[in-house]
Order: sequence, then structure tokens, then C-alpha cells
Amino acid sequence: MGNRVTTKGQVTIPKWARDELEIRPGDEVEFVRDSGTLKVQKKVVKSRFEKYMGSSKWLAGKDIGELIEELRGR
Repeated sequence: MGNRVTTKGQVTIPKWARDELEIRPGDEVEFVRDSGTLKVQKKVVKSRFEKYMGSSKWLAGKDIGELIEELRGR
């Protein structure tokens, strides 16, 4: 039995597949091409902080006192 695609392009992942892939609400999945087929898999995140890596480069080499004053708007 197949799954219908909604007008928004959404499809429900069957419970057995979610259980097997350990997909929980809020998890991300990705689509991968493999030898003429399309596979869906759970996106593996190394760390929950991974998306923030490199976002604080602007802090490098700055004096902490100056940063505090800058953040306070002084």
C-alpha cells in the first residue's frame, strides 16, 4: 500500500519505518540518490550544537571587558 502526497508535497512516514530509523518528532531526514533509487534516511547530527559552530568567530581576540561594554551599548 502506498502513501499519498498532499498538495504541499508532504507524505507520512509509516510508523514501522519511523521506528526502524528511530525518527522522532523534530528530527530531520534527508533524501539520497543511490544507483537510480531515492532513499530517505535520518539525518545524523554529530552534536546538537553543530549548527552554531563558527558563529562566534567575531569574538576571537577581543577583550572580555570591551565585549561586555559593547553589548551593554556603552
